[in-house]
Amino acid sequence: QVQLVESGGGLVQPGGSLRLSCAASGGTFSGSAMGWFRQAPGKEREFVATINWGGYRTLNADSVKGRFTISRDNAKNTLYLQMNNLKPEDTAVYYCAARSSTDYSIYDFAYIYWGQGTQVTVSS
Repeated sequence: QVQLVESGGGLVQPGGSLRLSCAASGGTFSGSAMGWFRQAPGKEREFVATINWGGYRTLNADSVKGRFTISRDNAKNTLYLQMNNLKPEDTAVYYCAARSSTDYSIYDFAYIYWGQGTQVTVSS
């Protein structure tokens, strides 16, 4: 059973930055593609970014391209999401998720393990 724990969320002003972390345990992190998703109040969960098992293939949602960067450190069993130039519309609960496959995916149904989420609020 893989356990995922997100951290790094908080309140930030528009234009600011945050780095989210997702610590994985209980499984083979290096063999799993990972993803970040988010859910804003009253909205459906949406894809943010994904990364393959080795970290050499990534894909971002159009809404965050050029601002967010997904990365991973397999030696530390940790996934990251660097978020720059944050906007109020980025306000949401951010979730990390793990697949049982090495290939990345933009679809939430492709992920079998989920963290509890971390709140990101962008406001002045």
